[in-house]
Amino acid sequence: MSEESAVVPALSYDDPRAAIAFLEAAFGFEVSLLVTDSEDRVGHAELVYGNGRIMLGEAGWADWAKSPKAAGGANTQSVHVAVTDIDAHCRRARAAGAEIIAEPADQFYGDRTYRARDPEGHVWNFAQRIREVSPAEMEAATGFRVTMKP
Repeated sequence: MSEESAVVPALSYDDPRAAIAFLEAAFGFEVSLLVTDSEDRVGHAELVYGNGRIMLGEAGWADWAKSPKAAGGANTQSVHVAVTDIDAHCRRARAAGAEIIAEPADQFYGDRTYRARDPEGHVWNFAQRIREVSPAEMEAATGFRVTMKP
């Protein structure tokens, strides 16, 4: 990996091996690190997409670490991933079995996005920048005040 990510989401899965296979097939992630025990169970994995990285492991390694599947589908966060061809990415995800919960659509802030749920219930947001939008344009589109750091 060429540059260390400053923020790295860590996700818990009931079946980390199945999750890894799914994330590779559906979303294009690649395993960069895999730590297994003597019974070949996944203790820790790191996957990369472009210059981003996620970590994942087996739910239950701590009493607070649960898959959404084990928490009634609840998510307390989602992962946001920038992609280069949003529509092709969505087709790939759908073909691999991702539940598309928001179809690709252009957003007021200049991205085209879609949202997907993986088999254990983690929600993933994917975005492609399609145009630059000024704060004034965003305010006109939404009625909200928009402040951006220069």
